[in-house]
Amino acid sequence: MNLVDLEGKKVKEINLPSQFNEEYHENLIWRAVLTIQNNKRQAYGAFTEAGKGASAKLSRRRRNYKTAYGHGISRVPRKILWKRGSQFGWVGANVPGTVGGRKAHPPKAAKMLTRKINKKENRKAIRSALSAVLNKDLVIKRNHKLPSIYPIAIENKFQDLSKTKEIINVLNNIGLKEELARLTKKIRAGRGKSRGRRYRHNLGPLIVVSDKCKLMKSAENILGINVVQVNKLNAELLAPGAVAGRLTIFTEGAIEKLQKENLFI
Repeated sequence: MNLVDLEGKKVKEINLPSQFNEEYHENLIWRAVLTIQNNKRQAYGAFTEAGKGASAKLSRRRRNYKTAYGHGISRVPRKILWKRGSQFGWVGANVPGTVGGRKAHPPKAAKMLTRKINKKENRKAIRSALSAVLNKDLVIKRNHKLPSIYPIAIENKFQDLSKTKEIINVLNNIGLKEELARLTKKIRAGRGKSRGRRYRHNLGPLIVVSDKCKLMKSAENILGINVVQVNKLNAELLAPGAVAGRLTIFTEGAIEKLQKENLFI
């Protein structure tokens, strides 16, 4: 892998650790991403008493007051809308087949939405996604605009940048000007606009750093860019939507840490 400085000039070539040699397993990546997405889901369910508020007790016995006996009507629970002496105007209530009644099978908050994945399987999926990052064909398939030199790593000084405009300048220097121009935001079509997800935007490069640094804060406002510590990498970050081949930039320290600590092995 080529190592470049903040001006985009090639400094040297660095050897990649064994994590990048994993065979590409599309099905494993899909399974790992699906597990992460399921574990993010929030429990939801209907109010347990919804549709059961009406008083709809109706006797089926011969001599009871308010009885449906002998009226030639079905045994659906009914509420009273009007009465005239011992005559009553009923309408079905409570049960699923009636207006305003309960739902037959509502979503239940107690339902377990979480999923599990084996540790070795998850690590193998991350290694597979890492190897896919080096595959230019897969990266181009995700509509990324590649720089002239790819894959690339950048020197550790990049992690210390504290201003957003400095980061944008460095990304332009290493050949990502077209990629940054591709990252646009638009208003979502459909009901999602009124449900807290009004905007959609394209997903850009992933920057992998060695440790917590200033870059993690200063890159927050750049649309579509994520910054993550190398030990916190996961399949979803490397392959959003379970589609492998995200354009990824590593810092030199991140690759050294990956090799030194044998992460995801």
